[in-house]
Amino acid sequence: MRNWLQRFMTGRYGPDQLNMFMLISAVILSLVSSLTGLRVFSYIGTVLIVLCFLRLLSRNLYARRRENDRFIKIWWPIRSKITGKFHQLKDIRKFVYFKCPACHCTLRVPRGKGKIQITCPKCGERTTRKT
Repeated sequence: MRNWLQRFMTGRYGPDQLNMFMLISAVILSLVSSLTGLRVFSYIGTVLIVLCFLRLLSRNLYARRRENDRFIKIWWPIRSKITGKFHQLKDIRKFVYFKCPACHCTLRVPRGKGKIQITCPKCGERTTRKT
């Protein structure tokens, strides 16, 4: 059985980040459809699953790679901001976060140090803040 599947998938694109995003979105849309009773979400989820499997079994490797690269260019900054906010929430007891007034970079400072001078590592701007 394993050899058959391996031979079948030879030369095909396979899973990637865009496929996983489409599959997770389809599951979420089907859950929303079952909770709200709106069938539109179910139809959109079904279309996403079909597209996911068409991409998975495609032999046009170059086109699928380009699609995934475009998706990553859009998704990666969004994902980075989301994970950054989760890290800030996790460290909220130990650190205080400030924005640099010059370059708007996020600066992390230890909590409870009183009034300190903060130097931005990117632009070198100095600010005095209370932690």
